[in-house]
Amino acid sequence: MTILLSITGFEPTRWLKALTDHAPQRSILLHPENAHDPSIEYAVVWHQPTGLLAGLPNLKAIFSIGAGVDHVLKDKRLPDVPIVRIVADDLTTRMSEYVVWRVLDHMRRGLAYHAQQDAVHWRPRRRQPKASEVTVGIMGFGELGRDAAGKLAGLGFSIAGWSRSEKHIEGVQHFSGEAGLDAFLSVSDIVVCLLPLTAETRGILNYGLFTRMKKQTPMGGPVLINAGRGRLHVEADIVRALDEKVLFEVSLDVFEHEPLPPASPLWKNTRAFLTPHIAAVSEPEALAPLIIQQINAFERGEPLKHIVNRTTGY
Repeated sequence: MTILLSITGFEPTRWLKALTDHAPQRSILLHPENAHDPSIEYAVVWHQPTGLLAGLPNLKAIFSIGAGVDHVLKDKRLPDVPIVRIVADDLTTRMSEYVVWRVLDHMRRGLAYHAQQDAVHWRPRRRQPKASEVTVGIMGFGELGRDAAGKLAGLGFSIAGWSRSEKHIEGVQHFSGEAGLDAFLSVSDIVVCLLPLTAETRGILNYGLFTRMKKQTPMGGPVLINAGRGRLHVEADIVRALDEKVLFEVSLDVFEHEPLPPASPLWKNTRAFLTPHIAAVSEPEALAPLIIQQINAFERGEPLKHIVNRTTGY
């Protein structure tokens, strides 16, 4: 039984070693070597070349090494086999750490104090809000959103949630669908986006949405944090909203084009905090065992977990 490994943007040799360590009895081929071997039954991918998987007659399942699968689904020649997304405590914890870090930093005026440090300027800011005075709204209430919500609630923040379908979660004001979006935005001081990228969510973080966000917040204005996908937001609209004080501050871990072009005005905006897509990095040593466990269970006749719905895109 053979596994094909096709990874762009990560270190494929680390993934090859991790998979081999946990499946020494299996043959693992690193693309492009023997990428069309008919014995390939499983593919582990990240931004695989278009059409690569279409010519594998015995392929049984495709595994994404990240929580998102838009990079897989953009290939319109995918074979009709299950696509499995990663759900792992390691990824979930890393994302929650990032979200908590950025929420606290905005609430405690970290960007302003960093600018003061650069200017060698000592100036205590005006009244500091506490967590219980701040509502964090989370767009996308899957595994990542729920875990981040729980950790933020433990610090005293009020939590609002918004997702495609209605959910009932204790301690969370939850809103759903287009009909619930304005109500969600009206109560959220800090908006955290963890949505998957689909046809419906592409460009959802745009100037029109920013103008509908809560105007008065304990920080002085609305804050946006996007750690989901870069194509969820429109960067020109974020720049405009910051310039016009429609948005107070932003933290962005993902971008429309990565790396973010040097000419982007976001680089020098003191009210924007940028990180290079590191909020929840897929570590092969933590995730490879989960992929092999799924394959082994599937070979025993057990159903695959976390299968992607191709219609919804997650």
